[in-house]
Amino acid sequence: MVKALIFDMDGTMIDSMPWHQKSWVAFCERQGLDIDVPDLMRRTTGRTGIECMVELFGDISREQAQAHVDEKEAIYRELFAPVFSEIAGFKAFLGHAQSRGLSVGVGTAGDRHNQAFAYQRLSLGQTLHTVGGDEGLPGKPEPAIFLEVARRLDVAPEHCIVFEDAPLGIEAARRAGMRAVAICSSHTSDELGGPHVLARVPDYHALITSRFLETVHATTA
Repeated sequence: MVKALIFDMDGTMIDSMPWHQKSWVAFCERQGLDIDVPDLMRRTTGRTGIECMVELFGDISREQAQAHVDEKEAIYRELFAPVFSEIAGFKAFLGHAQSRGLSVGVGTAGDRHNQAFAYQRLSLGQTLHTVGGDEGLPGKPEPAIFLEVARRLDVAPEHCIVFEDAPLGIEAARRAGMRAVAICSSHTSDELGGPHVLARVPDYHALITSRFLETVHATTA
């Protein structure tokens, strides 16, 4: 029985990953760092901002790491704001889910500033139950963020389906004991597999067309 849907945010709700990559490039240039940004993203997408900065800079203080996070994410929001877009069909799919009585939450490595940025531009007209990467929980592939969303929704993990676009997030769902749907917006279908993955799709229009919610027998119980 499916009782709740838990969405990652970047690359899953909003089409932001190309702009995160661009912001990493700009940030590293400002810092005088010559690194393989695509490789950095493969290793860190789904991890918290602090974790990413420790990965990049090594042994730095939490205060310095946070300052770097704030700078990098400000660059991201400045770049993405003029061309902001959702993953195709997200808001329509969200509406279908809520009309069926399903609980909805968000589990993201994004901090409260990126959350506010996304929600304002999505114009959802509501506040989704959200657990973010600045709440002190370990980032993905650890399951803590998804488990905390389920706890706040008061839904057992086995009754949740996670929607994710990154391998670390797909793995976090598995570790949380949740099934998953792979949104292949920033990774290939082959990179987002697993026995717990119910579907691998390019966007939410594919889920609406295939009547995914009806197929998994979502109920209002």
